[in-house]
Amino acid sequence: MSLQHKDTAVPLRHIGSKDTGMVYVERSAVRAILHNPLAHQIALIHVAKGNYFKLPGGGVEADEDHTVAIAREIFEETGCKAAIDIDKCFAKSEEWRNDLHQISFCYVAKLVEDTGNPELTELEASEGLSHRWVSVDEAIEAMKSSQPTSELGNFIKERDLFFVEKFVTLS
Repeated sequence: MSLQHKDTAVPLRHIGSKDTGMVYVERSAVRAILHNPLAHQIALIHVAKGNYFKLPGGGVEADEDHTVAIAREIFEETGCKAAIDIDKCFAKSEEWRNDLHQISFCYVAKLVEDTGNPELTELEASEGLSHRWVSVDEAIEAMKSSQPTSELGNFIKERDLFFVEKFVTLS
C-alpha cells in the first residue's frame, strides 16, 4: 500500500479493530474538504440509499499518486476542478472493516471550477449520490444527525465527521 504522505504528526482516528486471524486487503484512500472560500462553504455528498453524508474521495488506484487520485475523485463525485495542496494532509484515519484495512488521508482542496457535471460510477448513481454546498457547521450537523442504514455508512460517518471537525481547528 502506498502511504505517500510523510507527516506522521497529523491527527489519526482509528476506526474498527484488527482481527489477528483475518487476512486484510490493503487500501490507500484520499478524502478532501472541497472548500469554496468565496461562499464559505464545503462540498458535502449525500448517499441517499445509505442515509449518510460523506466527503469527496475514494481509493488511490495503482498508477496514481495522491494528487491525481484526489483530483479524479473530486471531479467524479462533484464535477468540480480543484487546487490541492498535497503537502498539507491535515488528518488520517485507519479503518479495519470486514476484510479491508484502509488508510485515508484528508486534504484541503480549493474550488477552481464547478462544471455542474459529476461523472458518477454506475454504483454511485445507483446509491443516489448527490452533492451540495453547505457551511462547515451545516456539514457537521448533517453528519451528526444522519442515521446510516449500514455498517459501512457508520464507518464513513465516523471517519468523515472526524475530518470535518479537524478542518474546523485549522482556521
